[in-house]
Amino acid sequence: MPLPIQEYALIGDCHTAALVGRDGSIDWLCLPRFDSGACFAALLGHPEHGRWLLAPKAKIRSTCRKYREGTMILETEFETEEGVVRIIDCMPVSDERWDVLRIVEGVSGDVTMRMELIIRFDYGSIVPWVQDAGDTLLATAGPHTLELRTEVPVYGENMKSIAEFSVSAGQRIPFSLNYRPSYEACRGDTDPEQALKVTEAGWREWSGRSTYNGRWSDAVARSLITLKALTYAPTGGIIAAPTTSLPEQLGGVRNWDYRYCWLRDATFTLNALLLAGYHEEATAWREWLLRAAAGSPEDLQILYSVTGERRLEELTLDWLPGYGNAAPVRIGNAASKQFQLDVYGEVMDTLHLARSVGMESDLAAWGIQVALLHFLESNWHLPDEGIWEIRGPRRHFTHSKVMAWVAFDRAIKDVEVFGLEGPVERWRQLRDAIHAQVCTEGYDAKNNTFVQSYGSADLDASLLLIPQVGFLPADDPRMRGTVAAIERQLVVDGLVLRYSTGTNVDALPPGEGVFLPCSFWLADCMALMGRREEGEALFERLLALRNDVGLLSEEYDVRGHHMLGNFPQALTHMALINTARLLSIPIQQATCVHETAERPAAVTRAS
Repeated sequence: MPLPIQEYALIGDCHTAALVGRDGSIDWLCLPRFDSGACFAALLGHPEHGRWLLAPKAKIRSTCRKYREGTMILETEFETEEGVVRIIDCMPVSDERWDVLRIVEGVSGDVTMRMELIIRFDYGSIVPWVQDAGDTLLATAGPHTLELRTEVPVYGENMKSIAEFSVSAGQRIPFSLNYRPSYEACRGDTDPEQALKVTEAGWREWSGRSTYNGRWSDAVARSLITLKALTYAPTGGIIAAPTTSLPEQLGGVRNWDYRYCWLRDATFTLNALLLAGYHEEATAWREWLLRAAAGSPEDLQILYSVTGERRLEELTLDWLPGYGNAAPVRIGNAASKQFQLDVYGEVMDTLHLARSVGMESDLAAWGIQVALLHFLESNWHLPDEGIWEIRGPRRHFTHSKVMAWVAFDRAIKDVEVFGLEGPVERWRQLRDAIHAQVCTEGYDAKNNTFVQSYGSADLDASLLLIPQVGFLPADDPRMRGTVAAIERQLVVDGLVLRYSTGTNVDALPPGEGVFLPCSFWLADCMALMGRREEGEALFERLLALRNDVGLLSEEYDVRGHHMLGNFPQALTHMALINTARLLSIPIQQATCVHETAERPAAVTRAS
């Protein structure tokens, strides 16, 4: 059984990432990029599905770990009766090679260590051919080769590579695992100590550029570093999470592959990066977005691969039992073929935000936007699968219609503010028509609340985004009623469910934890409504859910007190950054969350 989700930490090189357990085992790693096949897949099964354990052989009395400040370098200290030893884990950032670096450092005493390397390519299904090449251990299967270099002797045992050695105080023993395509020549060794030094300097330089200096600087810094680590450097795309199939309910079937880039995250991502001064990353993300969105408007997908690939066929891996026997294990994501209206609003909002903060204009972007709006003019009235990507009948989701309104609203602002050309009068009429329809069909006057979908009485936490995108002010009576209803019906132990557990929203069995991004959205609404102290209290509650190295998943089990879902989750960390920003500015300036990244305030509307 793998560790509880919160017992893992992330290391990454902006091409891929690994999860390192508190026990010293790397249980998840895909090479050479985030969505490649895993060579360590014990996270979704057992050690024989691949892992790299490096830990004391004797019983461990205590463990503590931390990231080096401002970096993605992890330090784990183990105390045993023999002494104390520290493991330093990192992945050097490089465009030429892929390395996992582990350095064993003696702190006190003389500690006996054990290394157990189990390489299983293609998600634990392929045992490689392993050969000793002098100072290097080579593991090859098909197109993949891993090279292990270390100064300690390594021997084979039961299809594993084993090493046992001792480390004394002040001694440092490096292990370097390099990936290369098997048909390419060996790239040679790297100096582990120099690689560590360069990696630390690079991360510190990057994190030191942050312009956020509010009350929650440490939490924001860790979240920004996490987002950077989830960036695919060659394209600028940011994945939702580095894992697949970590369940929304232990033993459940809601297990999805999140190693892709969602358009929905674009606005949150850009806000998070821009508010901290990272224009270069924001520009790269915008360029990825434009490339991915290019093509026929009707073919716009809600998610793409890190390089913009569209074909993300969903498969199940029957040989993996799943995390805690939560099956099936899935790779790929069939939601890529869903119709979701809200992504058009998110694309338009993202590109409007980019112009508003002075990012260099891209003339081709406006042409793509006009084409998307032309499609939306004829299709905004259709039902869709919605923000939660339901696998059931399409509906007229209120949030989807609100985001269709956002699409036209931002286009109108682009014409009015930046002098771009377009049929602005027609767009104004459509904007007004959508607004009127939402306020009629998506609103339950009897209960004074907006609803999940037209004709429904159900609530949905996505309604918390209505004031955040400027559709209505937060103090509008209808929004106050909606927030109050959500607090009554969707809040469990102070945290927010996506929708009612009794809602028959899709064809899958019910069951999931509270949704952490939605909980941050509630804190945002509280702040925008003038309930600043309550918003801060909820925000502090959410910060307390981070694990010991500051990471968050997508969901949380309030009864079992453990994390759920893929980990770490980019959307959660984006929400953390944006809420910290909102709570750090004077209340009179906080008009809506999507208007806080140094751009003009939105014109809120009432109907």
